[in-house]
Parts: sequence; C-alpha cells; structure tokens
Amino acid sequence: MKRFLLLLTGLAVALSVRAQVTTGLEVLVENGFEPLLGKRVGLVTNPSGVDRHFRSTIDILFQAPEVNLVALFGPEHGVRGDVYAGDHVDSSKDARTGLPVHSLYGATREPTQEMLKGIDVMVYDIQDVGTRCYTFISTLGLVMRACAAAGIEVVVLDRPNPLGGNKVEGCVVEDGFYSFVSQYKIPFLYGLTVGELAQLINQEELNRGQRGRLRPVQCKLTVVPMRGWHRNMLYKDTGLPWILPSPNIPSMQSALCYGASGIGGEFGLLNSGVGYTIPFETFAAEWVDADALLDRLNSYNIPGVAFRTIHYKPISGSKSGVLLHGVQFTFTDYEACPVSLIQFYVLQAVNELYPDKNPYPLSSTDMLDKVCGTDYVRMAFGMQMKVADIVEYWNKDVEAFKKLSQVYYLYR
Repeated sequence: MKRFLLLLTGLAVALSVRAQVTTGLEVLVENGFEPLLGKRVGLVTNPSGVDRHFRSTIDILFQAPEVNLVALFGPEHGVRGDVYAGDHVDSSKDARTGLPVHSLYGATREPTQEMLKGIDVMVYDIQDVGTRCYTFISTLGLVMRACAAAGIEVVVLDRPNPLGGNKVEGCVVEDGFYSFVSQYKIPFLYGLTVGELAQLINQEELNRGQRGRLRPVQCKLTVVPMRGWHRNMLYKDTGLPWILPSPNIPSMQSALCYGASGIGGEFGLLNSGVGYTIPFETFAAEWVDADALLDRLNSYNIPGVAFRTIHYKPISGSKSGVLLHGVQFTFTDYEACPVSLIQFYVLQAVNELYPDKNPYPLSSTDMLDKVCGTDYVRMAFGMQMKVADIVEYWNKDVEAFKKLSQVYYLYR
C-alpha cells in the first residue's frame, strides 16, 4: 500500500510538472475574452492555435457567445494547415464555420484595407519556433503594419518560444537583406516569445516591411501573456502538447534542430532530414562516409551536441528512394551549444573530408544571404570553409540585442 501511495504521489508530481504553462489563448478564455468584447474580430492562426485539449482557436472564438468572429486570415500553409510548404494560399470560405478566409500567402502577404473592412480587433495566435527565417513572425509584422494604417488594434495570444528565452545567436539583418524570411533587425535566434517580439517590433520601430524601406509604424498592441512560463523552459518543459505549425516541424525536436540545420539546407549539398521522418535532424548524402564524418565532427569537441551515424532513404523530395549516409544530432546541453553554427561545422568537416564537394555552385546565393541576413557569412565562409572565419561576425550583435530585448521581457 505504501508503495502504491508513493507511485500515486510521484505521478501527481510528474503531472503537475508537465502542466505548468497556460497559453495566452487559455488565459483569454479564463478572463472571459475581455479585450474582444463588443468588437468585430479577425483572426490570424493555423493548426498550432489550439488549447491543451486540441480545440482550435477558430472554433473557440466562433462558438463563444461573447465573441463576434467575422473573418480568418491564413498565413503560409493556411488556417487549417491544408496547404503544403511554399504553396500559395487561396482566399476562400472556412468549411467548418463559413467565415471568409483571406490569404496572406498568395497574391498578397499583407492584409489589404479591403480585407480589413468591418474588423475592430485582429487576434494573432500561432506557435512560433524562435528562428528569424520562419515566416509566421513576418506575417505578424505585416498584419501589424496594415492594422496600424487602418486604426485596428492587434491582440497577440502569447505562446512559448520552444528554444527557451535565453538562446540568442546570429547577427541582425543588415540593410539590403530584408525579406519575408528576414524581416526585422533581430538575430537569427532571438530568445523572445512572439508576444515579447511583437512589443519589441512595435516600440523599437523595427516594422519596416519586407524590404526594410518603408516608414516604421506602430499599432495599438495588446499581448495576452502566458501563465507559468519561464525563460529557461524548452518546449518539453511546458506540459503543452506540440501541434506542428508547419509540415516539416512535426515535433518539438524538429523545432529545436531547425536553427541548427535550416541554413545548411540552403547550400544544397546535404539532406537535412526533410523528406524523411526526422526533418532538420540530419546531415547526409549518398557519397558521405558516415563514420569518417562522425569522427571529424567529434574531433571539434562542439559543446552541448552529440552526433551518431545514420543511413536512410528519404520518402519524398529530390533524394526520394536514395540511400543517404551521414550523421544525426541531438542536444545534450542546449544553452551551452552554439546551435546555429552546427550547420557550418558540418560543412567545414565535409570540406575537409571531400574538398571537391564545393556547395557554393549548388546554393541559391540570394536565399542564403536572406536567411543569414547578410552576405558576409557566405563570402567569408566560402574562402576557406572554416567556422573560425565567421564566428566573431556571426555573434557580434548578440550582447547588444540581449540588452535591448530585456526591456520587453514578460517573463523571467
């Protein structure tokens, strides 16, 4: 009996630890939808906008008698997640609610004033991944710009940064390299929740649009904060279910690894696991000696990361059915790891082992510069393929950004 009671106590403690965080959506519901009362509501969301019981933000707001939800806005992949990566999202009607769905990933990526007619407040509820080149935060900024012009309030329902609130890496975007995958003057990994980021963008006048040339504008912004989230939490610590925000981020591990391999994919030399069951967790090619690559990477003694050999055949994409060899990586200490530099260490190792395998002719230099936010990384790394040639530049803005962003912390 004593052992049974101890087991129950342990289970209760484990459950309480896993159920620490209440999202902005759930706080909004608990508070009776207060910032939305008496207003006509627009909603920017996707399948990651759910409560802990998997109820969609769309359905929660639509079914609430106190809320007048009048329109939906679809980012990349659409409001119901039925559009694949990169495909245009068409304006339509939502089959479940009958509400109009305006596309923000088709003919326009910013709401037109016509789309915004009849809306008093715009709600944003999408799970972020904490990496600058992920397009949903760009959609947020363009929505904020359009709503500022129309005099419409924006309400952001906050969600965890799956990378925690301390990981900041990469130089800020430089003039000439603003785009939909690098829309703000922020580091590659920026260490803020989407609500904190929205406040920083708004107050620091970073919202200059995709090209960085437009006059920054401020909107009336309200953030509904989470309860129970702390900066040292990775997503696994929150107790919340993970709902894939896009097809190639199916798990919280994918989100952690995205910042470590997403840039590497732009070089076009190695498969990162996209097209297989573990996207963004590998580096592999048909010509790689997996054991040799593993030994070379281990010789670098990169802190906070472990590698193992892996062999697999992607089930989709350009390498579908081709047996690839390489390494899979996982984090042993995320805070200590130079996450965004892992992809460059791998390219360095590959260059040392296979000097004839130059990735630069395979890469889209335009997109590579956009995701890096600068052309310096491409040019400096390309000279000798050594991480040492870029590490100082890559992290030159980190401390200044940490100091700036602390002003907008909602959590400690």
